[in-house]
Amino acid sequence: MFLKSPSFAMLSDPGLVRGHNEDSCAASVGHGVFVVCDGVGGAASGEVASRIAAEALLSHMLSSQSAGIATDHALRYAVEQANRMVFSQARQSAAQRGMATTLVALVLESAADGGLNEQYLWLANVGDSRCYRLRQGRFEQLTHDHSIVEEQVRLGEITRAQAEVSPIRNVITRAIGSEADVEADLERFSVKPGDLYLLCSDGLTRDLADREIAEFLQSGPLATQEQLAQTCQLLVHAANARGGGDNITCLLVHIA
Repeated sequence: MFLKSPSFAMLSDPGLVRGHNEDSCAASVGHGVFVVCDGVGGAASGEVASRIAAEALLSHMLSSQSAGIATDHALRYAVEQANRMVFSQARQSAAQRGMATTLVALVLESAADGGLNEQYLWLANVGDSRCYRLRQGRFEQLTHDHSIVEEQVRLGEITRAQAEVSPIRNVITRAIGSEADVEADLERFSVKPGDLYLLCSDGLTRDLADREIAEFLQSGPLATQEQLAQTCQLLVHAANARGGGDNITCLLVHIA
């Protein structure tokens, strides 16, 4: 468990183009668990996939914490269970066949290292929903997209600038529920007081560049729930002002 509950806020918006919202987000601040999912599959299927995945991950993390299971094992298992549930549901309904979802989850923990209570977080991600960190003015992406353009950048085939305007920039290579099994990226980071974390769907990052998102987060104090909620609203409004071409979800977590 984390030593002190963080402040957080989350907001999900359909944007200005899509008729419904296929994003989902969920949190248990007392357990330090936060998750954002971006569904795909058309009609209402994406919405179903993202809701199942977010609820499954949260439920399995809470039960695993109660059982005293190590955070990394619990998080990997929770992602696997979310994948199985979405995949199983998709096979039971012709209307939902092919549905899937991205997932990015943040789980806080405290651990005794050398007699000191050190604080950490675990990140899990599948797809192109992201986690960013603002620490002492430095803004950086902590997750790695599972997308075609990200692979092209890694191989040196295109530049980062070209990736940001590529017509296939939203084509992902991994998703929750698309296959019977899924491999999530899982990574542990140290946590420092004052850290600010942003989980978001690609509806935010397709319309706002990283430097623009950073400017919103650097513009003033973001420690209280009210300040975080206001910033979520500002980010969503800015993305919509650029066209709102996709569903937009942002979840902010501040470490006291």
